[in-house]
Amino acid sequence: MRLVSSLPGAPPVIDPSFERQFMTLRRQRRLQTLIGVSLFALLFFGASIVGKFSPAALIEGAPKLGEYIQRTLPVLRWDSLGADIAEWFYGIRKWLDLLFETVLMAYLATLMGSLLALGLCFFASRNLTPQMWTYHVARRLGEFFRTVPDLVFALIFVFAFGLGPLPGILAMALHSFGANTKLFSEANENIDMGPVEGLRASGASWVQTMRFAVLPQVMPNYASYVLWRFEINVRTAAVLGFVGAGGIGMELMTAVRSLYYEDISAILILIVLTVTLIDLGCEKLRHWLIGRETLE
Repeated sequence: MRLVSSLPGAPPVIDPSFERQFMTLRRQRRLQTLIGVSLFALLFFGASIVGKFSPAALIEGAPKLGEYIQRTLPVLRWDSLGADIAEWFYGIRKWLDLLFETVLMAYLATLMGSLLALGLCFFASRNLTPQMWTYHVARRLGEFFRTVPDLVFALIFVFAFGLGPLPGILAMALHSFGANTKLFSEANENIDMGPVEGLRASGASWVQTMRFAVLPQVMPNYASYVLWRFEINVRTAAVLGFVGAGGIGMELMTAVRSLYYEDISAILILIVLTVTLIDLGCEKLRHWLIGRETLE
């Protein structure tokens, strides 16, 4: 705060120019806040109208939702609890086999997509690309594969290769490729450029620079993104089964269409437990990788 000197013994006075500048900035901030709030309200009401979102519709549909959930739950009696649960999960061996298939689909898709992203992400990084045209091509390619929904890819591959796990694996691999290309390239753009410039000055090739100056800095980020993508693909693989792309999703689709309500809840419980265990395992692995990097 700027103060103007006054008579001896009198309190200091604020510089009038500073006061005017402060009031101008204050008005600008209030105007920006008003514009932001107005824009938010306009978008909210516009989206509500387009999406036909209304509290009345929620209140009207809530009882039906509760009724459907109630139908999927079996009758469990305390005196025959074991027998009731065994009857509820009568197909557990088949469902566990399909869940295992789903996890393997997600693993293979994540591996394929991440390897493809690893090969493209350096060209998609503004600070590392050898030519700017390769940067734009790599960025647009990644945007295409992560923008097209994996369900669309799955439908195309089901038409080409038939029903089964292969279409789901290819669909998730392409979507993982597009998503991880963006994540990997953004991690590359946040690195310390000192080692890169040092290797370039010493005459190292572009490949050698990426290998020895970039990868050691970003590998923990890469690992975290790959594990996160694996978690997503496990959930996605369960959904892709609805279009015949293999895994537990095909069995869930059959149960939904056939109105086998108790089968729906049993399969959903197994999917939730599987995803939860994978999330916990990936979380521990991420923490181990981060801790190891910190020690190094």
